[in-house]
Amino acid sequence: MAAPDGTLHTVRVDAVSGQVTESRVDPGQDQDDKRELTARLAAATVTPRQAADTATGRTQGTGTALQLDDAVWSVDVVTTGDRNRTTYDVDARTGKVVRRHVDRD
Repeated sequence: MAAPDGTLHTVRVDAVSGQVTESRVDPGQDQDDKRELTARLAAATVTPRQAADTATGRTQGTGTALQLDDAVWSVDVVTTGDRNRTTYDVDARTGKVVRRHVDRD
């Protein structure tokens, strides 16, 4: 999660109860990091929800992670039957899937 000033927070949510189990400010962020993140978020026309919906629309499962890297939302979806993790990279400006990777560990 990112605060309006670009400060990154790690937030973990219990999948069953929906309660926050951890919330902390990520260490080592300087003003340049915060400005860069704020600029990336401002340039993204696709919301995190839209990126997650795109990924879960292609692979039925549970979204387990979502992160903005440069101009791409990276969304992890875990399928319940086989526990595979599929990572979708969704363009943050167009909403198109630009990469799909399945981890079968």
